[in-house]
Amino acid sequence: VQGRQGLAIQEAYDLAGTNFYNPNWGFQDGVKRNSRMSFNHRPMVMASHYYKPNERSTWNTTVFYTFGRDGITGLQWFDARDPRPDYYRYLPSFYEDTDPAQAELVANAWRTDVNTRQINWDQLYFANGKNLFTVTNANGITGNSITGNRSKYIVEEVRQDPSRIGINSVYSTQLNDSEQLTYGGSLHRQRTHYFKTLDDLLGGDFWLDVDQFATRDFNDTLVAQNDLSTPNKVIRQGDTFGYDYFIHTRYYNGFAQWEKTWSRTEVYLGAEVSYTSFWRDSKLRNGRFPEGSFGESPKQEFFSYGLKGGVIQKLSGRQFVSANAVWMTRPPVPRTAFISPRTRGDVVAGLTNESMYSADVNYILRFPRLKGRATLYYTKIMDQIWSRTFYHDVFRTLVNYTMTGVDQVHSGVELGLEANLTSTWVLTAVYAGGQHFYDSRPVATISRDNSPELFDEGRLVYWRNFRVGGQPQTAASLGLRYNSPKFWFAGFNANFFDHIYLDPNPDRRTEDAIGNFFESDPQVSELLEQTRLDANYTVDVFLGKSWMFKRKYRLALNATISNLLDNQDFRVGGFEQLRYDRTDVGRFPPRFSYLFGRNYFAMLTFSF
Repeated sequence: VQGRQGLAIQEAYDLAGTNFYNPNWGFQDGVKRNSRMSFNHRPMVMASHYYKPNERSTWNTTVFYTFGRDGITGLQWFDARDPRPDYYRYLPSFYEDTDPAQAELVANAWRTDVNTRQINWDQLYFANGKNLFTVTNANGITGNSITGNRSKYIVEEVRQDPSRIGINSVYSTQLNDSEQLTYGGSLHRQRTHYFKTLDDLLGGDFWLDVDQFATRDFNDTLVAQNDLSTPNKVIRQGDTFGYDYFIHTRYYNGFAQWEKTWSRTEVYLGAEVSYTSFWRDSKLRNGRFPEGSFGESPKQEFFSYGLKGGVIQKLSGRQFVSANAVWMTRPPVPRTAFISPRTRGDVVAGLTNESMYSADVNYILRFPRLKGRATLYYTKIMDQIWSRTFYHDVFRTLVNYTMTGVDQVHSGVELGLEANLTSTWVLTAVYAGGQHFYDSRPVATISRDNSPELFDEGRLVYWRNFRVGGQPQTAASLGLRYNSPKFWFAGFNANFFDHIYLDPNPDRRTEDAIGNFFESDPQVSELLEQTRLDANYTVDVFLGKSWMFKRKYRLALNATISNLLDNQDFRVGGFEQLRYDRTDVGRFPPRFSYLFGRNYFAMLTFSF
């Protein structure tokens, strides 16, 4: 069980006075409560068999089964104000241009009133306790009426419960003194259950299982039903609602690898073939898609294959050069293959395998007092699918935004060095510099989430040369460690990070977004410019000590202090909001996450 941190915009961090502001919690009866709690429990059972049929061969087989639950809670609401404290209409910036006095009042409330800047749980209970409502023909029963307080706000738990069984088998044989052949295969069968349950009615009596966007957009009560077999379904705590479906996946593969060794050269060649199928099986018939939501969808089938090879050349006993290359295809993942699996079984048009080729060259040295490695790498991934659901301000509804033909290129250099300065002092240095960017102009399809209506298709997204977000593309570390002859050690690492980008919002990089502006208009650069985070640094220290007792018992203490200098201004990630206003990009600014301040870790181990 874990309480989750929520990402916020910089304005909220500044108003709260801390870069660790979390909009997910608030006070309920004077006690802190987090709305986003994750509950994960996925045990695995495994059995392995090791068989040696002769002196030159081994055969290893493993059977495994994993199951459990994976859930995360969150607030949901109907016919009510957004309860999130950092919703853009609750921030001073929403009023700055139209009502500066109101903006100052809101800013002061954020600074002084915890129920303004955090979730006001007591207010949610109050709203639910005065919403008397009568459901007619409840649960699909004519004449059945249920009266009570219909919750405007609830806590729901979104579940993804996996169940997977598989077998992996590998046979390896030494053909002769210099050649080895390894081959094998695997079979995996997985079923993941996707559904929602009602975790807490927050003082209300029931929740009605209808879609609020469909209720607004369509003048038909049946269209809004999430379960047509039970219209006007009354939901109480613990009940499943909204959607309830399984994704079934079957995966079979076989591979072989040949290795050959000479006095100064080693080579390997490998190949793999695989078959993957997946399909959706829904237990509910959705009112927006009565024909395509219930039961099993058509199976999606993909044959994939790959080739790899490599060579190691020994320049001397202490210097090596190696090279590796791979070319492969792989199926799309169901998460992005289905347009909106919550509501229907339709998949993205033109679904196809992704393909990838990659190569790296390495120089390795191993001297008694100096060890090092230098790597050059290049990887290109093609024909990926990108799919998200979000509220679109132009279309004023939830949309499914799907892009096909997404390509990425990852290239760079990695350097590592370890030098024994003396018998007790060790110096380490690491550098990684890369360029990870999108390398295509994908085509986007935009569809309404609660109907088959297409808002646009064939929309060209100018994504080429935008950086792939999510990690520093430049990183370096310098460390020094002292190893005492008296069985203790201490050291530090100084770390530097740069070229940190947030993944670009694709719809901002289209002709539809910038087409009506002149090139000199400031909105053009605001829409196109990718969010880059500032370069930053951390310092970590570590130490340890071990003791031996009676020559057979060992006690060891290890401790680490991360971010020793307590750098709390290091933005490490986030995302550009998919919702945006093309005339006022600042209305929905990026959300950021910050590195935690000083952290401590200590471990005491006993062995015998």
